[in-house]
Amino acid sequence: MNHLPFEDWLLNDEVLSVMQKRELDSHLRECATCSTLAETGLVLRSAKVVAPVPGFAARFEQRLAAQRVLERRRRLIGLFVFVLAAAGLITFAGGSTLLSMVNSPAEWLTAGISYLLYIVTSAQVFFEMGYVLLSVLPRFIPPFAWMVIISAMGGVSLLWTISIWRFTSRAQGVTA
Repeated sequence: MNHLPFEDWLLNDEVLSVMQKRELDSHLRECATCSTLAETGLVLRSAKVVAPVPGFAARFEQRLAAQRVLERRRRLIGLFVFVLAAAGLITFAGGSTLLSMVNSPAEWLTAGISYLLYIVTSAQVFFEMGYVLLSVLPRFIPPFAWMVIISAMGGVSLLWTISIWRFTSRAQGVTA
């Protein structure tokens, strides 16, 4: 049964024409879901609105301010940990190069060139390894196994996406 126009009419409190009122009344006699919705709407409209407890707005603003301060503090701590980890990684990766640069400008130049050559040759080796693996693996692995591998990778990426979405979506407002 199509409920769409009737639910819209009931929920939006629209002014209905005579024809629409007839259609709605006819539908409410036939449909238990929409008649329950109409009764619920009547009960909600007739309910008395209770005023908030005195001081509610002030308490809400205090909690909101405290939550913002806590969130700001968490972001600052996260940034500090990120910068510290990045500095540690850079120091670990290039510590020997940085130490050799302290001695003399000639050693700076040779250390920089050797580090650049190391990065370039490493990249070439990784690309060649990947090319060899990609050219050899399809011949050894049957198509069914490729389907399983690709499906597993798709499932893992879906789980990863969902977990990132759940961690980043937070409830808005004040938590109790």
